[in-house]
Amino acid sequence: MLINATERLAEALAAVRAGDRRKAAELADSADCPLGTELALHLRGSAGREVYSQPDAFTAFIRGGQNVALYEALADRLAARYAELTVSTLLDVGCGDGMALVPALERATTRPATVGLIEPSEALLTAAVERLAGLPVEVRSWGTGVLEYLAADAGKWTLAQSTFALQSLPPDARLAALRGLRERCDAVLIAEFDIPDIDVDSDEYLTSLARRYQRGLEQYPDNARLVAQGFLLPMLLGQAAPLTGANNWEQPAAAWVDQLRAAGFTEVSVEPLAEYWWSPAVVVNAA
Repeated sequence: MLINATERLAEALAAVRAGDRRKAAELADSADCPLGTELALHLRGSAGREVYSQPDAFTAFIRGGQNVALYEALADRLAARYAELTVSTLLDVGCGDGMALVPALERATTRPATVGLIEPSEALLTAAVERLAGLPVEVRSWGTGVLEYLAADAGKWTLAQSTFALQSLPPDARLAALRGLRERCDAVLIAEFDIPDIDVDSDEYLTSLARRYQRGLEQYPDNARLVAQGFLLPMLLGQAAPLTGANNWEQPAAAWVDQLRAAGFTEVSVEPLAEYWWSPAVVVNAA
């Protein structure tokens, strides 16, 4: 039954890619699984919904399921890196509301004196600044994207970190950002997912998306509709039909290594971080 549901969901995603939302909704309904039900509902009623347009849905997603263990492991890894490098100044690129940063600083044995925050969402940036208020660090913040920050500020940093944020930049823009960070930072730490190396135009890719998103929705039995409609499905449709609205540009860990080297980093390594329903999470260190 699971294989049949996955195949039917992949057919629905192929119909989305072909621009036939009506057929896609019918196929999703016939998958007879929770993700199929949610996808059909989404396709019939929310053509203009975007990723992150429902903050409560994203909050429920990021603070539930396997994200709890993922961010615990990430905070430990960040705190250890601060000690390894004796970080005095830290720049967080795409800090969000500080979900990764604040716990890392709280448990760090070596804490930077100055923390810089880059976050285009005013609401998230405000929340991060407020969460840092109780820690003995100087906080500087920029409510902008990383490229805009790099064009306007020439500050130097011991370490720049970015946790599941750089995937939102198209490859060319990301390379430009990494080059800018190479000029301003002694080291960079990136937390991302080591996604499968599959041709995005292939049927195999759509089947992989269907299988992995089924696993993801299973993580939220108590608020599946909120998480699905407000976050997971807008993300899924952007990945299934990128020409009509790509919303992220993830890549395998090896591609992160190649891109960091192309940006001018000479010492690049990949470390496993945590298992996750989407793909294994990794930390990429570069200097």
